[in-house]
Amino acid sequence: MTNVTGRRPVATSAPPYGAPPTHRTPASGRGARSRGGYDRPRRPVRRTRRRWVTALIPWMFLAPALLLFVYFKLMPLLQAIRMSFYDVRPYLGDRYVGFGNYVAVTTQPLFTKAIWQTVVLAVGTTGGSIVLGFLLAILVEGQARHLWLVRTAAFLPVVTTMAVVAEVWRIMYYPGRSGALNTLLGWVGLGPEPFLAGEHQALASVMLVGIWRGAPYDMMIFLAGLASVDRNLYEAAAVDGGERWQRFRHVTLPSLRPVITILCLLAALRGLRSFTEVFLLTNGAPNGATEVIMTLIYKLGAEQGQLGVAAAGSMVLFLAIATVTIAVNTWRRRVTAR
Repeated sequence: MTNVTGRRPVATSAPPYGAPPTHRTPASGRGARSRGGYDRPRRPVRRTRRRWVTALIPWMFLAPALLLFVYFKLMPLLQAIRMSFYDVRPYLGDRYVGFGNYVAVTTQPLFTKAIWQTVVLAVGTTGGSIVLGFLLAILVEGQARHLWLVRTAAFLPVVTTMAVVAEVWRIMYYPGRSGALNTLLGWVGLGPEPFLAGEHQALASVMLVGIWRGAPYDMMIFLAGLASVDRNLYEAAAVDGGERWQRFRHVTLPSLRPVITILCLLAALRGLRSFTEVFLLTNGAPNGATEVIMTLIYKLGAEQGQLGVAAAGSMVLFLAIATVTIAVNTWRRRVTAR
């Protein structure tokens, strides 16, 4: 049968009613054939490279800090762990001694005394700096015009190097009657005190320096915590007839509990690692009254040449600090979960 043009029509097989038409995309070099026979386009190479570059950019910024951390923190730590199991003999070769260095450092005559005095110094410095820092924060809190100057002046001990702070306090602690602190004591009718030269006053004198230097730092943290307390709670407590002490006890302190926990941890770590102030003020004197674990490790390694024993003492201190950190974090999580 022909149409009006005189050409025979091409026979086509139409799909059954309701069936979708089947079309195939011609294969090309850019696509990959799927299971159903369709060509699926490949992922562009540029997009993959862009994702890799985007993922690498943060690591590129972190790379300098990571390299410094590895070189100045991680590698010395690993080296100290290795040295703690060896009798380090420069130019003669190290000799493996196992846990002999740990036995040697724990049997030192001043080791137990140094640990006890380190704990006392850490606890006293922590408690004193937190209490004094909180009192300073209460005094300088507010929006007054000139409070920024007071806060800056109070924060100066933190940004001052410890060597300068220790030298100033050493001059003030001069045991004679002409000393600065003994002159003040003479005005109120008290006799001169030996301070750093006395076995019973030396540790407390070093502790006072740590409190004076750490309190301004705690003050700034407390100021940030006080600024985050909801003022509506104070207004609600005042409407309910709560007095100032009751508002402080039931509103301020519960709101500052996380801040106090963090400050306790940071101050405790500072106290356990106390070295500069003790070394510059007394160097463990008089008669070992201010000897702490850090000065003992320094003397074993730098003065007596027992590098392996000093490394073992460093590992003992590291384990003590790690234990305190884990214990405080665990306790904080349990309190937060409640």
